[in-house]
Amino acid sequence: MLGWFNTKELDEFADSLVAELLERVPPSGGKLSGAKAFQRIARSFGATFARIDAFARSQRLNVYKKAHFANRIRWALKEAGYPKDFCATMTQELLMHLSPPPREKGK
Repeated sequence: MLGWFNTKELDEFADSLVAELLERVPPSGGKLSGAKAFQRIARSFGATFARIDAFARSQRLNVYKKAHFANRIRWALKEAGYPKDFCATMTQELLMHLSPPPREKGK
């Protein structure tokens, strides 16, 4: 039961993702809002998305851990100085990669 709330490994992973984003796309590094800007950032962040996918396959994350991850990412981005809409969009994108796709019926 205590493992259900243990987020140490997840916190370290989330912090490493934020550090990587800070390095690749600094908050003061130009326009960070809009669909085109986000698509450009997402392309340069492709290897990181693959890392998140691999982490998600290796861990069974419950609802609490997913919510904790999203909250940690969003606040870290906000505290780093990213615009509010960028924080929300990037958090949603990272969380989407952390969640495995739904299973097909009958499998």
